Amino acid sequence: MRLTKFEHSGLLLEQDGRKLFVDPGSFTSPLTDTANAVAVVITHEHPDHWTPEQLNRVLDLSPEAEIYAPEGVAKAASDFDITVVHAGDTITVEPFTLRFFGGRHAVIHETIPVVDNLGVLVNDELYYAGDSFFVPEGVQVDVLAAPAGAPWMKISETMDYVLAVKPKRSFPIHEMVLSRAGKDMANGRLQWATEQNGGTFFPLEPGDSLDL
Repeated sequence: MRLTKFEHSGLLLEQDGRKLFVDPGSFTSPLTDTANAVAVVITHEHPDHWTPEQLNRVLDLSPEAEIYAPEGVAKAASDFDITVVHAGDTITVEPFTLRFFGGRHAVIHETIPVVDNLGVLVNDELYYAGDSFFVPEGVQVDVLAAPAGAPWMKISETMDYVLAVKPKRSFPIHEMVLSRAGKDMANGRLQWATEQNGGTFFPLEPGDSLDL
């Protein structure tokens, strides 16, 4: 399976000629090569993780692609056929197996509603918790998508999260709110945290790929 990182929250997984898109939102460049997509996973309803335009770009070339998301997304994206998933669910859409974890977005501020949010484990290899620090109990994570910057986090929290998950490999995600200097600083902290348990950090930039 090959992972390609897009800007911010967007990811592409490819295996056996099939594609899975995760969280292509407003900070991600318009998707283009979307043929042979079997599914889209949306972790939560905030627009930096999905837009109608991005979903339509997938469905235009892959009209049979399934969209999996928590209930909050189904309400926000009512023009689309969303399959609602919950924490504990396992979905197989060949060649991908999706396991869902968590349930709630990290707190931004007490005045801002906390929305539904699900982490996803793809093929028991890649784990991405969306906008949360949910640790999947009993899972040895091969590759972790580690948030680098957001209104709901500080870098010490992500460092503790990486230390708790103990991934074999990690890379930064949710980084478009940072300057170049901010990205470099976050990468250094995430590298340190990953290496404490013998893992390797990959400072992927948009367009970079990693073979899982």
